Amino acid sequence: MSRALEKIADFAGEHHVLTLATVQEDIPYATPLFYAYDAQSNRFVFASKEETEHAKQMLQNFEVAAGIYLETKMVGKIQGVQIRGEIVPADAADAKIYFGRFPYARAMQPKLWRLEPIWMKMTDNRLGFGKKLIWER
Repeated sequence: MSRALEKIADFAGEHHVLTLATVQEDIPYATPLFYAYDAQSNRFVFASKEETEHAKQMLQNFEVAAGIYLETKMVGKIQGVQIRGEIVPADAADAKIYFGRFPYARAMQPKLWRLEPIWMKMTDNRLGFGKKLIWER
């Protein structure tokens, strides 16, 4: 695992909300979602009903962007990850990852999706102002 991916994986594993950005016919949409991250396979799993606007868009255009960040006013502590990737329907392994993190969600029988990153960039001001770590598949 590269240093960049290791740092990104550590950060993604500490958080549980990402903002997913989709687009269809030049109309963008963004929504916050709970996610479970699996560092072993470098994938994000989230739940979303097919009738939501973002799900409709990602069914038409599986290429998405996402962001995860630490909300802080202290410049020296700013951290965040920008992601570009592809959406695919989740499989049984994904369900195990998601329900392992959010066991109570099983009762809702949600539709699960997997975000497979193609490119990620982490900004981590703890490593120096504006320090960027980039990972590409």
